Amino acid sequence: MTDTSSLTNMKDAVMAAIIDLGKEHDDVVMLDSDLASCLGSNAFKEKFPNRFFNCGIAEANMIGVGAGLSSMGFTPFAHTFGCFASRRDYDQMFISIGYAGQTLHLIGTDPGVTAQYNGGTHMPFEDIALMRQIPGLTIVEPSDAESCYDLIKQIYDTKRPSYIRVNRKGIEHRYKRGEAVLGKGIVLNEGKDLTIVATGALLVSKAVEAIQILKSKGIDATLIDLHTIRPLDTGLIEKYATKTKKVLVLENGRYCGGIGEMIAGYLTQRIDVRMSFINVGEQFGEVGNIDYLCNTFGFTVDNIVSKAIALIK
Repeated sequence: MTDTSSLTNMKDAVMAAIIDLGKEHDDVVMLDSDLASCLGSNAFKEKFPNRFFNCGIAEANMIGVGAGLSSMGFTPFAHTFGCFASRRDYDQMFISIGYAGQTLHLIGTDPGVTAQYNGGTHMPFEDIALMRQIPGLTIVEPSDAESCYDLIKQIYDTKRPSYIRVNRKGIEHRYKRGEAVLGKGIVLNEGKDLTIVATGALLVSKAVEAIQILKSKGIDATLIDLHTIRPLDTGLIEKYATKTKKVLVLENGRYCGGIGEMIAGYLTQRIDVRMSFINVGEQFGEVGNIDYLCNTFGFTVDNIVSKAIALIK
């Protein structure tokens, strides 16, 4: 079992989990779309040369290959950038994996603005909305190395397809090994004034900072790390929404079909709640470094604090 505390990038946590699964289970295979150097999946190839397949720059075909492997009893993990994982692979994920009852775990890296200099063409803001339309497919976006490792290990045990949304660069070490449980959000702070729901390394980290500033202003907020987007932890969200009556949802993607809309659709049928949202809105992506992009799309600590204060008032 890999010691994730020493890892320096999220992609390393992804590969640590898949390699450890490969050691434990002979059915685990790895597919990549000519991006092995980007994720580090060559490390899997070195350990299991007969269980690694570079499908080239043919992402949709990669899912077809994975579907065939699944039908023969293998459990494929497949990787490409999130923009290709969602837009180019979608029909194959829907029909060849979901409809056909196969199992494949699709890793979409650099979601949302974390694509940075690859620009708007490579920024998947709609991937969660698309993947939510495939019945029975699990969606996760971990916020640190330990939860990333744990969730991937647990996803294998579901024997169902999944979409793993994760940035390659940067890393947090927020949790202890074993603390993240698939399908169960993690409460990072308990408060009575409002509930903040965030997902992914970028926005959970921003929210943690915002919580401290809000405390200094006399505002006590609950913060939930919603690492599992689907199935939604409805019990946890409803519990704190009922308690605080105000919910702010942060997501590195589009509102339409995304996490905020999903939570709003659930809560408004059950309780009287006020909601606010931080997301990319009706915009395409841009080229830039992460600081520029966060300022452009409102993914800043100051904006989280302002939205929280406005929601309370």
